[in-house]
Amino acid sequence: MTGKPESNTEAKAEKRHKPTILQVLPSLEAGGGGVERGAVDVAIAVAESGAKSLVASNGGAMVRELERANVLHFDLPLHSKNPFTIFANIGQLEKIIREHKVDIVHVRSRAPAWSAFSAARRADVHFVTTFHGTYTGAGSFLKKHYNSVMTRGEKVIAISRFISDHIQNTYGVEESRIRLIHRGIDLDRFDPAQVSAERVVQLAGEWRLPDGVPVVMLPGRMTRWKGQAMMIDALARLGRHDIRCLLVGSDQGRTGYRKELETLLRRRGLGDVVHVVEHCADMPAAYMLADAVVSASTDPEAFGRVAAEAQAMGRPVIASDHGGARETVQPEKTGWLFPPGDAEALAAVLGKVLDLGSEEREVLTKTATGYIRKNFSKQKMCSRTLAVYDEVVASGRAKRPVLI
Repeated sequence: MTGKPESNTEAKAEKRHKPTILQVLPSLEAGGGGVERGAVDVAIAVAESGAKSLVASNGGAMVRELERANVLHFDLPLHSKNPFTIFANIGQLEKIIREHKVDIVHVRSRAPAWSAFSAARRADVHFVTTFHGTYTGAGSFLKKHYNSVMTRGEKVIAISRFISDHIQNTYGVEESRIRLIHRGIDLDRFDPAQVSAERVVQLAGEWRLPDGVPVVMLPGRMTRWKGQAMMIDALARLGRHDIRCLLVGSDQGRTGYRKELETLLRRRGLGDVVHVVEHCADMPAAYMLADAVVSASTDPEAFGRVAAEAQAMGRPVIASDHGGARETVQPEKTGWLFPPGDAEALAAVLGKVLDLGSEEREVLTKTATGYIRKNFSKQKMCSRTLAVYDEVVASGRAKRPVLI
Protein backbone atom coordinates (compact mmCIF):
# COMPACT_ATOMS: atom_id res chain seq x y z
CA MET A 1 0.00 0.00 0.00
CA THR A 2 1.36 3.39 -0.94
CA GLY A 3 2.16 5.77 1.86
CA LYS A 4 2.77 2.95 4.38
CA PRO A 5 5.44 3.91 6.96
CA GLU A 6 8.71 2.05 6.66
CA SER A 7 9.39 -0.73 9.17
CA ASN A 8 11.60 -0.19 12.23
CA THR A 9 14.21 -2.49 10.72
CA GLU A 10 14.34 -0.48 7.51
CA ALA A 11 14.53 2.77 9.43
CA LYS A 12 17.43 1.51 11.53
CA ALA A 13 19.23 0.25 8.43
CA GLU A 14 18.92 3.67 6.85
CA LYS A 15 20.38 5.33 9.94
CA ARG A 16 23.39 3.04 10.20
CA HIS A 17 26.61 4.58 9.03
CA LYS A 18 28.62 2.71 6.45
CA PRO A 19 32.27 2.01 7.24
CA THR A 20 35.29 3.82 5.91
CA ILE A 21 37.77 1.59 4.09
CA LEU A 22 41.42 2.55 3.59
CA GLN A 23 43.39 0.47 1.10
CA VAL A 24 47.18 0.69 1.22
CA LEU A 25 49.57 -0.34 -1.57
CA PRO A 26 52.96 0.75 -3.01
CA SER A 27 51.80 2.72 -6.06
CA LEU A 28 49.15 3.12 -8.73
CA GLU A 29 51.30 3.24 -11.84
CA ALA A 30 49.56 2.52 -15.15
CA GLY A 31 50.22 -0.93 -16.52
CA GLY A 32 50.49 -2.36 -13.02
CA GLY A 33 49.42 -5.88 -12.16
CA GLY A 34 46.74 -7.37 -9.94
CA VAL A 35 47.70 -5.38 -6.86
CA GLU A 36 46.95 -2.05 -8.52
CA ARG A 37 43.98 -3.17 -10.59
CA GLY A 38 42.33 -4.96 -7.69
CA ALA A 39 42.76 -2.01 -5.35
CA VAL A 40 41.20 0.44 -7.81
CA ASP A 41 38.28 -1.86 -8.66
CA VAL A 42 37.48 -2.50 -5.00
CA ALA A 43 37.90 1.17 -4.05
CA ILE A 44 35.36 2.17 -6.67
CA ALA A 45 32.97 -0.60 -5.57
CA VAL A 46 33.20 0.59 -1.95
CA ALA A 47 32.38 4.14 -3.03
CA GLU A 48 29.46 2.93 -5.14
CA SER A 49 28.08 1.02 -2.14
CA GLY A 50 27.74 4.30 -0.29
CA ALA A 51 30.69 3.75 2.03
CA LYS A 52 33.67 6.08 2.28
CA SER A 53 36.58 4.82 0.20
CA LEU A 54 40.21 5.89 0.69
CA VAL A 55 43.45 4.74 -0.93
CA ALA A 56 47.04 5.51 0.11
CA SER A 57 49.95 4.92 -2.27
CA ASN A 58 52.92 6.61 -3.91
CA GLY A 59 50.58 7.71 -6.69
CA GLY A 60 50.56 7.08 -10.40
CA ALA A 61 48.36 7.40 -13.47
CA MET A 62 45.61 5.18 -12.03
CA VAL A 63 44.86 7.80 -9.37
CA ARG A 64 42.72 9.53 -12.01
CA GLU A 65 40.32 6.58 -11.98
CA LEU A 66 39.88 7.00 -8.24
CA GLU A 67 39.30 10.73 -8.52
CA ARG A 68 36.57 10.21 -11.13
CA ALA A 69 34.82 7.88 -8.67
CA ASN A 70 35.14 10.30 -5.74
CA VAL A 71 37.67 8.10 -3.95
CA LEU A 72 40.16 10.03 -1.82
CA HIS A 73 43.82 9.30 -2.52
CA PHE A 74 46.72 10.07 -0.17
CA ASP A 75 50.17 10.37 -1.69
CA LEU A 76 52.75 8.74 0.60
CA PRO A 77 56.12 7.04 -0.16
CA LEU A 78 54.61 3.60 0.45
CA HIS A 79 56.69 2.06 -2.32
CA SER A 80 59.86 2.47 -0.27
CA LYS A 81 61.51 -0.41 1.58
CA ASN A 82 63.77 1.96 3.50
CA PRO A 83 63.23 1.20 7.23
CA PHE A 84 63.21 4.90 8.14
CA THR A 85 60.55 5.63 5.49
CA ILE A 86 58.48 2.64 6.59
CA PHE A 87 58.60 3.95 10.15
CA ALA A 88 57.68 7.49 9.08
CA ASN A 89 54.70 6.14 7.12
CA ILE A 90 53.22 4.72 10.34
CA GLY A 91 52.50 8.18 11.72
CA GLN A 92 51.13 9.45 8.42
CA LEU A 93 48.76 6.51 8.07
CA GLU A 94 47.64 6.75 11.69
CA LYS A 95 46.80 10.41 11.11
CA ILE A 96 44.67 9.50 8.07
CA ILE A 97 42.93 6.70 10.00
CA ARG A 98 42.01 8.98 12.89
CA GLU A 99 41.05 12.06 10.86
CA HIS A 100 38.81 10.11 8.48
CA LYS A 101 37.47 7.66 11.09
CA VAL A 102 38.69 4.65 9.14
CA ASP A 103 37.13 1.34 10.19
CA ILE A 104 39.18 -1.12 8.12
CA VAL A 105 42.73 -0.90 6.79
CA HIS A 106 43.23 -3.27 3.84
CA VAL A 107 46.80 -3.82 2.64
CA ARG A 108 48.06 -5.51 -0.53
CA SER A 109 51.87 -5.47 -0.33
CA ARG A 110 54.55 -6.16 2.26
CA ALA A 111 56.53 -2.93 2.78
CA PRO A 112 53.44 -0.72 3.20
CA ALA A 113 51.81 -3.50 5.21
CA TRP A 114 54.36 -3.08 8.01
CA SER A 115 53.50 0.61 8.25
CA ALA A 116 49.76 0.01 7.98
CA PHE A 117 49.76 -2.83 10.52
CA SER A 118 51.38 -0.64 13.16
CA ALA A 119 49.11 2.30 12.33
CA ALA A 120 45.99 0.13 12.55
CA ARG A 121 47.07 -1.24 15.93
CA ARG A 122 47.77 2.25 17.28
CA ALA A 123 44.36 3.48 16.12
CA ASP A 124 42.61 0.25 17.18
CA VAL A 125 40.93 -0.45 13.84
CA HIS A 126 40.44 -3.60 11.78
CA PHE A 127 43.26 -4.93 9.60
CA VAL A 128 42.78 -7.07 6.44
CA THR A 129 45.36 -8.33 3.96
CA THR A 130 45.32 -9.67 0.41
CA PHE A 131 48.01 -12.20 -0.51
CA HIS A 132 48.84 -11.50 -4.18
CA GLY A 133 51.81 -13.86 -4.62
CA THR A 134 54.05 -16.49 -3.09
CA TYR A 135 56.81 -13.91 -2.50
CA THR A 136 60.46 -14.82 -2.84
CA GLY A 137 62.86 -16.03 -0.20
CA ALA A 138 60.27 -17.67 2.05
CA GLY A 139 62.91 -20.26 3.02
CA SER A 140 65.04 -17.61 4.75
CA PHE A 141 64.05 -16.83 8.35
CA LEU A 142 64.38 -13.06 7.91
CA LYS A 143 62.56 -13.04 4.58
CA LYS A 144 59.82 -15.26 5.92
CA HIS A 145 59.37 -12.90 8.84
CA TYR A 146 59.22 -9.93 6.46
CA ASN A 147 56.62 -11.72 4.32
CA SER A 148 54.60 -12.81 7.36
CA VAL A 149 53.06 -9.38 7.83
CA MET A 150 50.68 -10.39 5.04
CA THR A 151 49.32 -13.16 7.28
CA ARG A 152 48.45 -10.80 10.16
CA GLY A 153 45.08 -9.73 8.86
CA GLU A 154 41.98 -10.60 10.82
CA LYS A 155 41.00 -12.08 7.49
CA VAL A 156 43.58 -12.97 4.83
CA ILE A 157 42.29 -12.84 1.27
CA ALA A 158 43.90 -15.34 -1.13
CA ILE A 159 43.55 -14.64 -4.86
CA SER A 160 43.52 -18.36 -5.76
CA ARG A 161 43.31 -21.80 -4.15
CA PHE A 162 46.99 -22.15 -5.00
CA ILE A 163 47.78 -19.10 -2.86
CA SER A 164 45.44 -20.28 -0.10
CA ASP A 165 47.31 -23.58 0.10
CA HIS A 166 50.64 -21.72 0.07
CA ILE A 167 49.58 -19.50 2.98
CA GLN A 168 48.54 -22.50 5.04
CA ASN A 169 51.55 -24.67 4.22
CA THR A 170 54.25 -21.99 4.44
CA TYR A 171 52.99 -19.76 7.23
CA GLY A 172 50.68 -22.06 9.17
CA VAL A 173 47.68 -19.77 8.82
CA GLU A 174 44.50 -21.54 9.84
CA GLU A 175 42.04 -22.05 7.02
CA SER A 176 39.27 -20.36 9.01
CA ARG A 177 41.03 -16.96 8.61
CA ILE A 178 41.52 -17.28 4.84
CA ARG A 179 38.95 -16.06 2.34
CA LEU A 180 39.33 -17.21 -1.26
CA ILE A 181 38.51 -14.40 -3.69
CA HIS A 182 39.77 -14.92 -7.22
CA ARG A 183 40.94 -11.92 -9.17
CA GLY A 184 38.23 -10.44 -11.31
CA ILE A 185 38.23 -9.65 -15.01
CA ASP A 186 36.54 -6.51 -16.30
CA LEU A 187 34.03 -8.24 -18.56
CA ASP A 188 32.79 -4.95 -19.99
CA ARG A 189 36.29 -4.31 -21.34
CA PHE A 190 37.22 -7.91 -22.15
CA ASP A 191 34.17 -8.61 -24.28
CA PRO A 192 34.57 -9.54 -27.97
CA ALA A 193 31.34 -7.71 -28.79
CA GLN A 194 32.82 -4.44 -27.52
CA VAL A 195 35.95 -4.55 -29.71
CA SER A 196 35.47 -2.81 -33.03
CA ALA A 197 37.00 -4.09 -36.25
CA GLU A 198 38.78 -0.74 -36.57
CA ARG A 199 40.70 -1.31 -33.34
CA VAL A 200 41.84 -4.73 -34.47
CA VAL A 201 42.82 -3.51 -37.92
CA GLN A 202 44.77 -0.61 -36.42
CA LEU A 203 46.83 -2.94 -34.20
CA ALA A 204 47.43 -5.36 -37.05
CA GLY A 205 48.77 -2.46 -39.09
CA GLU A 206 51.00 -1.19 -36.29
CA TRP A 207 52.46 -4.67 -35.82
CA ARG A 208 52.69 -5.31 -39.58
CA LEU A 209 50.82 -8.61 -39.47
CA PRO A 210 50.19 -10.14 -42.91
CA ASP A 211 46.59 -11.03 -43.74
CA GLY A 212 45.62 -14.63 -43.14
CA VAL A 213 48.73 -15.61 -41.18
CA PRO A 214 47.99 -17.45 -37.88
CA VAL A 215 49.07 -15.45 -34.83
CA VAL A 216 50.41 -16.86 -31.57
CA MET A 217 50.65 -14.41 -28.68
CA LEU A 218 52.56 -14.51 -25.41
CA PRO A 219 51.62 -11.46 -23.29
CA GLY A 220 53.73 -10.67 -20.24
CA ARG A 221 56.48 -8.37 -19.09
CA MET A 222 59.97 -9.22 -20.30
CA THR A 223 61.29 -11.20 -17.37
CA ARG A 224 62.87 -14.63 -17.42
CA TRP A 225 60.22 -16.53 -15.48
CA LYS A 226 57.48 -15.50 -17.92
CA GLY A 227 58.93 -18.06 -20.33
CA GLN A 228 59.71 -16.10 -23.50
CA ALA A 229 62.95 -18.05 -24.09
CA MET A 230 61.15 -21.35 -23.68
CA MET A 231 58.47 -20.13 -26.09
CA ILE A 232 61.15 -19.45 -28.71
CA ASP A 233 62.51 -22.97 -28.17
CA ALA A 234 59.01 -24.41 -28.67
CA LEU A 235 58.54 -22.46 -31.91
CA ALA A 236 61.86 -23.79 -33.20
CA ARG A 237 60.64 -27.32 -32.47
CA LEU A 238 57.32 -26.60 -34.15
CA GLY A 239 59.25 -25.69 -37.28
CA ARG A 240 56.61 -23.50 -38.92
CA HIS A 241 57.45 -20.23 -40.66
CA ASP A 242 53.90 -19.57 -41.88
CA ILE A 243 52.87 -18.12 -38.52
CA ARG A 244 53.67 -15.02 -36.46
CA CYS A 245 54.42 -15.00 -32.75
CA LEU A 246 54.04 -11.78 -30.78
CA LEU A 247 55.87 -11.38 -27.47
CA VAL A 248 53.81 -8.53 -26.00
CA GLY A 249 55.22 -6.72 -22.98
CA SER A 250 57.69 -4.11 -21.83
CA ASP A 251 61.19 -5.08 -20.74
CA GLN A 252 60.82 -2.54 -17.88
CA GLY A 253 64.51 -1.75 -18.17
CA ARG A 254 65.63 -5.39 -18.46
CA THR A 255 67.56 -4.68 -21.64
CA GLY A 256 69.98 -7.52 -20.97
CA TYR A 257 67.25 -10.15 -21.07
CA ARG A 258 65.72 -8.63 -24.18
CA LYS A 259 69.10 -8.79 -25.93
CA GLU A 260 69.36 -12.46 -24.92
CA LEU A 261 66.02 -13.12 -26.58
CA GLU A 262 67.06 -11.30 -29.75
CA THR A 263 70.26 -13.35 -29.88
CA LEU A 264 68.28 -16.54 -29.36
CA LEU A 265 65.94 -15.62 -32.20
CA ARG A 266 68.84 -15.15 -34.59
CA ARG A 267 70.42 -18.41 -33.50
CA ARG A 268 67.14 -20.28 -33.97
CA GLY A 269 66.44 -18.62 -37.32
CA LEU A 270 63.11 -17.24 -36.14
CA GLY A 271 63.60 -13.55 -36.90
CA ASP A 272 60.82 -13.72 -39.48
CA VAL A 273 58.42 -15.48 -37.09
CA VAL A 274 58.77 -13.79 -33.69
CA HIS A 275 58.22 -10.08 -33.10
CA VAL A 276 58.87 -8.37 -29.77
CA VAL A 277 56.20 -5.75 -29.03
CA GLU A 278 56.30 -3.11 -26.28
CA HIS A 279 53.50 -2.75 -23.76
CA CYS A 280 50.09 -2.72 -25.45
CA ALA A 281 47.38 -0.39 -24.12
CA ASP A 282 44.56 -2.17 -25.98
CA MET A 283 44.83 -5.80 -24.91
CA PRO A 284 41.22 -6.69 -25.81
CA ALA A 285 41.97 -5.84 -29.46
CA ALA A 286 45.32 -7.61 -29.21
CA TYR A 287 43.68 -10.83 -28.04
CA MET A 288 41.26 -10.65 -30.98
CA LEU A 289 44.25 -10.87 -33.33
CA ALA A 290 45.44 -14.13 -31.78
CA ASP A 291 44.70 -17.68 -32.91
CA ALA A 292 46.36 -18.95 -29.73
CA VAL A 293 47.37 -17.20 -26.49
CA VAL A 294 50.18 -18.70 -24.42
CA SER A 295 51.06 -18.26 -20.76
CA ALA A 296 54.41 -20.06 -20.48
CA SER A 297 55.48 -19.03 -16.96
CA THR A 298 58.16 -21.29 -15.54
CA ASP A 299 57.21 -20.30 -11.97
CA PRO A 300 53.60 -20.67 -10.79
CA GLU A 301 51.34 -17.70 -11.41
CA ALA A 302 49.43 -16.62 -8.31
CA PHE A 303 46.34 -16.24 -10.48
CA GLY A 304 47.21 -15.84 -14.15
CA ARG A 305 45.43 -12.82 -15.60
CA VAL A 306 46.45 -13.58 -19.20
CA ALA A 307 44.74 -16.96 -19.27
CA ALA A 308 41.52 -15.53 -17.84
CA GLU A 309 41.44 -12.45 -20.06
CA ALA A 310 42.15 -14.43 -23.23
CA GLN A 311 39.38 -16.93 -22.45
CA ALA A 312 36.98 -14.05 -21.79
CA MET A 313 37.80 -12.92 -25.34
CA GLY A 314 37.12 -16.42 -26.66
CA ARG A 315 40.72 -17.18 -27.59
CA PRO A 316 42.26 -20.67 -27.31
CA VAL A 317 44.61 -20.61 -24.31
CA ILE A 318 47.70 -22.71 -23.58
CA ALA A 319 49.14 -22.37 -20.06
CA SER A 320 51.75 -23.96 -17.83
CA ASP A 321 50.22 -26.66 -15.64
CA HIS A 322 50.77 -25.11 -12.22
CA GLY A 323 49.64 -22.25 -9.99
CA GLY A 324 46.47 -20.34 -10.68
CA ALA A 325 46.18 -21.63 -14.27
CA ARG A 326 44.82 -24.89 -12.87
CA GLU A 327 41.81 -22.91 -11.64
CA THR A 328 41.24 -20.63 -14.62
CA VAL A 329 41.78 -23.19 -17.41
CA GLN A 330 39.69 -26.33 -17.83
CA PRO A 331 41.90 -28.75 -19.81
CA GLU A 332 40.54 -29.72 -23.21
CA LYS A 333 37.38 -27.67 -22.53
CA THR A 334 38.40 -24.02 -22.26
CA GLY A 335 42.10 -24.42 -23.04
CA TRP A 336 45.17 -26.61 -22.64
CA LEU A 337 47.80 -27.11 -19.94
CA PHE A 338 51.35 -28.35 -20.52
CA PRO A 339 54.19 -29.33 -18.15
CA PRO A 340 56.01 -26.17 -16.99
CA GLY A 341 59.23 -25.51 -18.90
CA ASP A 342 58.63 -28.34 -21.39
CA ALA A 343 59.25 -26.77 -24.81
CA GLU A 344 58.55 -29.99 -26.67
CA ALA A 345 55.15 -30.40 -25.00
CA LEU A 346 54.29 -26.75 -25.72
CA ALA A 347 55.22 -27.22 -29.38
CA ALA A 348 52.91 -30.24 -29.61
CA VAL A 349 49.97 -28.38 -28.09
CA LEU A 350 50.63 -25.33 -30.29
CA GLY A 351 50.45 -27.50 -33.38
CA LYS A 352 47.18 -28.99 -32.20
CA VAL A 353 45.60 -25.61 -31.45
CA LEU A 354 46.68 -24.04 -34.73
CA ASP A 355 45.04 -26.94 -36.58
CA LEU A 356 41.65 -26.55 -34.84
CA GLY A 357 38.67 -26.42 -37.19
CA SER A 358 36.10 -23.63 -37.10
CA GLU A 359 33.49 -25.77 -35.32
CA GLU A 360 35.96 -26.80 -32.61
CA ARG A 361 36.94 -23.18 -32.10
CA GLU A 362 33.32 -22.11 -31.85
CA VAL A 363 32.58 -24.67 -29.14
CA LEU A 364 35.71 -23.72 -27.22
CA THR A 365 34.89 -20.00 -27.45
CA LYS A 366 31.40 -20.49 -26.05
CA THR A 367 32.62 -22.73 -23.22
CA ALA A 368 35.55 -20.52 -22.27
CA THR A 369 33.68 -17.22 -22.23
CA GLY A 370 30.87 -18.77 -20.20
CA TYR A 371 33.28 -20.23 -17.66
CA ILE A 372 35.11 -16.95 -17.11
CA ARG A 373 31.93 -14.91 -16.92
CA LYS A 374 30.47 -17.25 -14.32
CA ASN A 375 33.52 -17.52 -12.08
CA PHE A 376 35.99 -14.65 -12.57
CA SER A 377 34.15 -11.37 -13.01
CA LYS A 378 35.23 -8.09 -11.48
CA GLN A 379 31.76 -7.76 -9.97
CA LYS A 380 32.10 -11.07 -8.14
CA MET A 381 35.55 -10.14 -6.83
CA CYS A 382 34.28 -6.80 -5.51
CA SER A 383 31.09 -8.13 -3.95
CA ARG A 384 33.02 -10.86 -2.15
CA THR A 385 35.57 -8.36 -0.88
CA LEU A 386 32.81 -6.13 0.47
CA ALA A 387 31.34 -9.21 2.14
CA VAL A 388 34.68 -9.75 3.91
CA TYR A 389 34.55 -6.16 5.13
CA ASP A 390 31.04 -6.82 6.46
CA GLU A 391 32.23 -9.98 8.19
CA VAL A 392 35.22 -8.31 9.81
CA VAL A 393 33.25 -5.38 11.15
CA ALA A 394 30.33 -7.50 12.34
CA SER A 395 32.57 -9.96 14.16
CA GLY A 396 34.39 -7.21 16.03
CA ARG A 397 32.67 -4.41 17.89
CA ALA A 398 28.90 -4.64 17.75
CA LYS A 399 28.51 -0.86 17.45
CA ARG A 400 30.68 -0.65 14.36
CA PRO A 401 28.88 -0.01 11.05
CA VAL A 402 28.30 -2.60 8.34
CA LEU A 403 28.10 -2.50 4.57
CA ILE A 404 24.56 -3.00 3.37
